[in-house]
Order: sequence, then C-alpha cells, then structure tokens
Amino acid sequence: MTSVIEARGLDLTFQTNDGPVRALSDVSLDIGAGEFVSFIGPSGCGKTTFLRCIAGLEEPTGGSLTVNGMSPDAARRARAYGYVFQAAGLYPWRTIGGNVRLPLEIMGFPRAEQAERVRRTLELVDLAGFENKFPWQLSGGMQQRASIARALAFDADILLMDEPFGALDEIVRDHLNEELLALWRRTGKTVGFVTHSIPEAVFLSTRIVVMSPRPGRITDVIDSPLPSERPLDIRDSREFIEIAHRVRDGLRAGHVDD
Repeated sequence: MTSVIEARGLDLTFQTNDGPVRALSDVSLDIGAGEFVSFIGPSGCGKTTFLRCIAGLEEPTGGSLTVNGMSPDAARRARAYGYVFQAAGLYPWRTIGGNVRLPLEIMGFPRAEQAERVRRTLELVDLAGFENKFPWQLSGGMQQRASIARALAFDADILLMDEPFGALDEIVRDHLNEELLALWRRTGKTVGFVTHSIPEAVFLSTRIVVMSPRPGRITDVIDSPLPSERPLDIRDSREFIEIAHRVRDGLRAGHVDD
C-alpha cells in the first residue's frame, strides 16, 4: 500500500506567555492510500494538532512530515486534501449550493464545471434538492453533510475530519457514521478522522491511532479486522467489543505513563 502521509519523530512545541507547551512528542506514523484512520485520545492530547500539521495549518518544531511526498504546505497549495471542521462553518448568506461551490470559485473552476461538481457532491451526501436552501433551514446533521460536500467538491484524494459529529445527538451521529462509511467505500479516499468516541472510532476505521495526554504521543495503533461492510449492529459483535476494549486499555495506559 502506497503511503500518502508519513510522519517521523514529529514534535511540536507552542510558545505561550506561560512558557513552552509541548503538544506532540516523537509521533511516527504512515497512512496508506485509501485507509480510514481515526485518532482518539483525551482532550489536549494533540490529535487535532496532528491533523492540522498534516493540513499545513500548524508548523512542527521537530521531525519530518510529508503528504503525497510533499511538505504539508506544498500539499495544501496543491489542494491535496479537503478539511471538515468540528462546526459546519457554512456562510449563512449563501445557499447550500453556494457554500459547496465556494472553494471551486476560489480555485477558478469554469462555471459549468462548478455546477456539475456541486450537483454531484450534493448527491453523494444525500442532499440533492437542497442546493437552494440556506443553512438555517437545515438540521445540524444536514449542515455537516453540506460541509463534507464542500470538502469533497474539488475531489481531493485526502479527507481530513476534525470531530465533525461531536456536537450531534446519538441517533443523528449513528446515521452519519453509516453514511460516511458508505461514502468512503464509494470514493476510496484516504480519511484522517479525529474523535473522542470509542464506538465511533471502531465502527469507522481500518486503523485506530490511540494517543496519550499531553505531550501527545502514540500509545497504540490498532488494525481493524472488521469487514468494510459494517451494519450498526456489528457493534454487538465479539470482534467489535474486543477492539473497543483494546482502545480503552490504550487510553488508560497513556494516563498511567503520564
């Protein structure tokens, strides 16, 4: 499997008024093309920071990091990834179609191609027919699907997602987990996904990266034996429960080591 993201001995220390804060410590990881990799750990463990380093939004202070063989900043300029934040971040004065179209406008896609890409990505996230609605007319879950469509509109091979479903209720979250898994299978994209939820990480991922409290470091990397087709009731299976226990043990070990 071709590695699209490679981190070696990655460190990041923030300089603050109260002194230096070490957010990441000696993080090494390869993410292969087409993998769905979740990052899980306690608040402040550096999982979002690591995702932002991949996206070129934070600058590591040590080690090396490449995305598609380039520096994260070069990959960002090459539009190698789409990024979905914790909040949908839709502009309220633009329609759903207008929000999805925004990155295409910025990138200078021809108008006809913009329209086709908006249509296709809204279909992909099951929002066809909502392109003329405004964000306030949609539920929170639908807004997050629109945010995912916006990240997919320019068809980057990598999708980075920072706890996109954390603020949603459990029923909506379960539904969007199913939809995201189906979307990943259809598109074959490489996904980096930050979450605080053990069941969510186990349900979605081909690999789960367990991180320790600050300074963030990897305590375990778990390869999932689950099939790519995963109904929600797979969460009751012995294999699922065993993986969840291993994730929980890794989280506990990180606290003990700290």
